[in-house]
Amino acid sequence: MRYLKLERGLSENTLMAYRRDIEKLAVWGVENDIRPNDVQLETLRKFLSSKSKLSPRSQARLITSIKTLFRFLVYDDAIKEDPTSLLEAPRLGRKLPDYLSDDEVTDMINAIDRSTLEGERNSAILEVLYACGLRVSELINLRLSDYFPKDGILRVFGKGDKERLVPIHPYAVEALNHYIDQVRVHVDVKHGEEDIVFLSKRGKRMGRSTVFTMIQGLAEKAGIKKNIGPHTFRHSFATALVNNGADLRVVQQLLGHESITTTEIYLHLEEKKLRAAINSHPWSNKKSTGDSRF
Repeated sequence: MRYLKLERGLSENTLMAYRRDIEKLAVWGVENDIRPNDVQLETLRKFLSSKSKLSPRSQARLITSIKTLFRFLVYDDAIKEDPTSLLEAPRLGRKLPDYLSDDEVTDMINAIDRSTLEGERNSAILEVLYACGLRVSELINLRLSDYFPKDGILRVFGKGDKERLVPIHPYAVEALNHYIDQVRVHVDVKHGEEDIVFLSKRGKRMGRSTVFTMIQGLAEKAGIKKNIGPHTFRHSFATALVNNGADLRVVQQLLGHESITTTEIYLHLEEKKLRAAINSHPWSNKKSTGDSRF
């Protein structure tokens, strides 16, 4: 875990997931009197067969965790050969998650009771989430010192403390400035939280579950039936960019994806646009006669 945190720079949430997965293997190994240096490919296949009730996505993550463990053991000279080199993960379908249209986002913002300090804060939160595509962890840890309103820029620290600069839409700048200048000043800020942008009514940074619950409540009030949370706004941000012609590399940079393959989940939106363009060809309205020009 120290290696993953200090040398790989993984986030706390990712570290917790890796730890849970590796502990499953450790418990199974103890139960079957198997030591790490005794593990072979077939050993791991038997372990994975005991976890066959897991979803393909959970199995894939479990295999990733195991591969990471044994690569580290080779790196640390604890074992000589990596038994996971031929271990294959299940293929996962690439399905675009639920996202909100611009009208649905507007409906949620309009559903906010703006007569309270929390309402004004929540309005700014939704504007920032939709305008910048932040992860919820990035949102709740956002600092005043990382906001540059004159330039319309947020400095964001993502997974592994990787830094990126995200332009912020003028609508969100207006909402954020209003919250900071007119609302946040009335909150009794707790010691150590002075630089945090979004505060609870107790003066502390908000929790992930608080943001999640708030968004679900607003979706219900707005009559939106989709299963959504803070991450839905991130998908909505990316979808809106791609639908309006943004380059996939630009979207990757704005989202803070380490690999373009992660961003390619939105590629099928481009494919739909290409298909629509082909269907607009004059010949698409002609009935086939069965004859060929070639």
